[in-house]
Amino acid sequence: MPTILKIQGGKPLKGTIEISGAKNSALPLMVACLLTDKPFILSNVPNLADIRTITQVLETLGVIAHEDGNTRTLNASNIISTTAPYELVKTMRASVLVLGPLVARFGHAKVSLPGGCALGARAIDVHLEGLRAMGATCDLEEGYVIAKAPKDGLKGAHFTMRVVSVGATENLMLAASIAKGETVLQNAAREPEIIDLANCLNAMGADVQGAGTDTITIQGVSSLNGTEFKVMPDRLETGSYAMASLITGGDLTLTNTSLKYLPMVRETLEKAGAVFEELNNGFRVAQKGPIIGVDVMTEPYPGFATDLQAPFMALMSMCEGASMITETIFENRFMHVPELARMGANIQVHGASAMIRGVKNLSGAPVMATDIRAGIGMVVAALAAKGETTISRLYHLDRGYETLEAKLQACGAVVERHKAEI
Repeated sequence: MPTILKIQGGKPLKGTIEISGAKNSALPLMVACLLTDKPFILSNVPNLADIRTITQVLETLGVIAHEDGNTRTLNASNIISTTAPYELVKTMRASVLVLGPLVARFGHAKVSLPGGCALGARAIDVHLEGLRAMGATCDLEEGYVIAKAPKDGLKGAHFTMRVVSVGATENLMLAASIAKGETVLQNAAREPEIIDLANCLNAMGADVQGAGTDTITIQGVSSLNGTEFKVMPDRLETGSYAMASLITGGDLTLTNTSLKYLPMVRETLEKAGAVFEELNNGFRVAQKGPIIGVDVMTEPYPGFATDLQAPFMALMSMCEGASMITETIFENRFMHVPELARMGANIQVHGASAMIRGVKNLSGAPVMATDIRAGIGMVVAALAAKGETTISRLYHLDRGYETLEAKLQACGAVVERHKAEI
């Protein structure tokens, strides 16, 4: 039965929240197990719907997966299939990351075209172009990508991505790590999750250099070993709770994380009136006065993350003055605007930009999560709104935020999950 979140707003968040491991890092790291026949152990893995989905995809291929708290042990020594079926891949775009490792190690793969959040085209063309540059044939048949490597395996290539793509960068890094010769990926994504993947691959015996810059060089090796690796903190969860602290006039300490993952977000929030205190294992965030309107444009890392645009818009809806948010990454990423408007926000959308004029108060209302990040935007708004907000379509939030209500309850929020009345 579907569930809803009920939030009584107006309570300042005060206390400590431990940030979970990064979902967007854990997914490609788990897929890296396909590159070796040795045991592969990941710690700090968040317990989320997307993690369960990628586990099912891997188990369908023959991976033996064992869960112990936030640790996952994966063994891909006995792969029985190189087909990732539509039934699983349709729910999450990251499932397509199995394509590169399967083609690199086994020479062939059949992977359904992916699904996930409705954020526009988000085509996987760049993934396929990169694999073709390494010698693979990639055909589309009945909704599946059929990829085959040459008889003597994938070969290193110099490949320039025509658009910056995190997923394509990860897929090609994975494939190139056991391809023959040198691969150079230019116009590569620079996100911290890319660095995390490179560090894990290198711990397995790969030779990956330049992660975190726009040029990544991979010297292919004949085989990789297993490893033990800890997933980095979730910078998107970190930023979301920082904004929740500010909109409620709260004082939160966020642990198991670091501001170094959020350079532009930190700069933007400080302009808006946030005060940060760095600590040994995280930081404290509060405000020094009213929240001031600040203009933002989403950009690939190290720019302002598109995944934090929705909670930032919620914060700006109660700012002093006005704010302009321009979305440059996904064309459908203003679907939360009508939901915020239901709560009394004053937002006008003009093409790829939204003008937000701050209001004194938001009011509780029935709203829905249209995707993962829009969902957390509604939570942030609801925490500050007068009265009760009910949020539906929680399956989106459950894909990206571990133990959301428990973390908020521990800091004074009045939030509960209920079965939806049909």
